[in-house]
Amino acid sequence: MKKILLPLIAAVILLSVSSCRTAKNYYYFKNIDSIDWNSQTGNLHDVRIMPKDMLTITVSTSDPTAATPFNLSVSNTLNASGRINSTGVALQGYLVDNDGNINFPIIGSIHVAGLTKEECQTIIRNRIMPYLSETENPIVTVRMSSFYVTVIGEIGSPKRVQVTTEKMNVIEVLADAGDLGRYALRDDILLIRTDADGRKHHVRLNINDANILNSPYYYVQQNDIIYIKPNKVAVNNSMWGQSTTIWFSAFSIMTSIASLVVNILRK
Repeated sequence: MKKILLPLIAAVILLSVSSCRTAKNYYYFKNIDSIDWNSQTGNLHDVRIMPKDMLTITVSTSDPTAATPFNLSVSNTLNASGRINSTGVALQGYLVDNDGNINFPIIGSIHVAGLTKEECQTIIRNRIMPYLSETENPIVTVRMSSFYVTVIGEIGSPKRVQVTTEKMNVIEVLADAGDLGRYALRDDILLIRTDADGRKHHVRLNINDANILNSPYYYVQQNDIIYIKPNKVAVNNSMWGQSTTIWFSAFSIMTSIASLVVNILRK
């Protein structure tokens, strides 16, 4: 009996110690009272357009007919039954090609990669002005319709988060995905990012440290991948669960074999 109880007691003690260690790293922004807010740039974050982004662009004028040539629309759409629905009207998206260009009606190719939304609006507005009357003051609106961030791992709800505001920080993304799980590592969050040239790199974020609020990676970028690693408690629990399943399966098989042998010998 002692041989069984001693390992069991040791396991309970180890689990208790590891749980205490985990609790120390459970809180967010632990050092926020000592953070240096003066290190902030003070500039509002602006996402820049990248190749393979899908843009929705609208042009508005006081005379609606003047803007019509610059607003491509798809009038024929498919309904739920797969039939053409000619009453539906939707704006056509502009896919930024590998060179960072879009092909805009009337004015042709425009290089938009690397621009903010406001910069892109200004360029398009200036390019269409010669085609309008001098009294027109066109309004150009550019939106990113393909801004997604993927969150996986030890998170409440692993998902692909759509960023509709074109400005979202990593804390908001984690909240949208159900917040970190009980066994998540909060000081070793992996962020994988793809730049405008298609090259990937990664950084590790620590939300226990309030300095993340001043980090250049605080705001997410389109196509970011955020992986939440499990802590040692979760890994150990998983290993214990797998081992228990294997032992029960082996015990069940051995019991079946023993029962079969006993029945054969009785005959």
